[in-house]
Amino acid sequence: MNYLILGSGRMARGLVHFLRRRDPDASIRVVDVVSSRARALARWAGGPVTAGRLDLADRAAVRRALARADVAVSAAHYRFNPMLTAEAALTRTHLVDLGGNNDVVAKQLKLASRVARAGVTVVPDTGLAPGMTNLLALWAIQGMDRVASVRIRVGGVPLKPVPPFDYQLVFATEGLINEYVEDALVLRAGKVRSVPSLTDVETLRFPPPFGRMEAFNTSGGASTLIRTLKGRVKDLDYKTIRYPGHCEKMHALKHLGLMDDRAVRLGGQAVRPRALTGLLLERGLPSQGPDAVLVRVSAEGVRGGRRRKVRINLVDTMDRRTGLTAMMRCTAFPSACIAWMLGRGLIDAPGVHEQESVVPVGRFVREMRGAGLRIRRA
Repeated sequence: MNYLILGSGRMARGLVHFLRRRDPDASIRVVDVVSSRARALARWAGGPVTAGRLDLADRAAVRRALARADVAVSAAHYRFNPMLTAEAALTRTHLVDLGGNNDVVAKQLKLASRVARAGVTVVPDTGLAPGMTNLLALWAIQGMDRVASVRIRVGGVPLKPVPPFDYQLVFATEGLINEYVEDALVLRAGKVRSVPSLTDVETLRFPPPFGRMEAFNTSGGASTLIRTLKGRVKDLDYKTIRYPGHCEKMHALKHLGLMDDRAVRLGGQAVRPRALTGLLLERGLPSQGPDAVLVRVSAEGVRGGRRRKVRINLVDTMDRRTGLTAMMRCTAFPSACIAWMLGRGLIDAPGVHEQESVVPVGRFVREMRGAGLRIRRA
């Protein structure tokens, strides 16, 4: 099996780790516009991992690279995913991506018939949230005759929070700001609604050392699950978990316009506040140190005439043995698992599909547990 990983950032390390463990005889190639980063990742991985340079703006080069792969995983910026989907159809290469933007996924889904005719499968949004949490939500409601509510709560947090934001960067600031700026989609009384991000703060508790945490609306986390479960679930929402007080501080930045994308004039220069805020967050927030991922998926419904409640919990922390952060593990492992399933024929559904419609949930959970993610259901 030949895997191609597009991008060599934080999450690519987790992708390589999972694929090497699960498919040790496979060939893995990592490419990046900065070849030195790809080579560094290949050296870290060792074994049958090679590296090269690839500029995703060069479609001819992208096509050549995809043509040599059975399955590709995009760990690059989500803006490239519609182009990669179209090229994967031409080269007949399975593709999964880490996603992160609802509008981008909608563009990919419009290419479904073209991809289906090529006989391959593209699965967008396969990271943590959206991603694994979509599948855990399906797992939570399995067997229910009627579903009243699904609540998805997810967050990546530092084990040693540093004021004032009590947060450390675990992925690109562009994606972080996007979650805080765009509206969130929810199901309320069976209808799709749009609600502002950084609102509806609630309190929840996790085992020590976390204790009391907060959760609030953010965009993109439920992704296609809203449409998939419409008509089956009455209420569904997604919220991001942080240490208490984080939402209020970020809301202040947003209120001041520091997350706006429209340029303003400053000293005769055009400045995009969002870009400046992203740069300052990168400079001012820690990006190293042990982290944790907290997941709680709750569902209520009726089964066999009786009310039923299901709660799924996951608390994952940085793996000091491998050096993989909790966010790397919980984002990259699900994506790599679906790539492996495509390569092994465990998913046979040509076209562009929401993961919750094609990924075998029971097998997926077993694979995640086998990779060391302690997913608990009660």
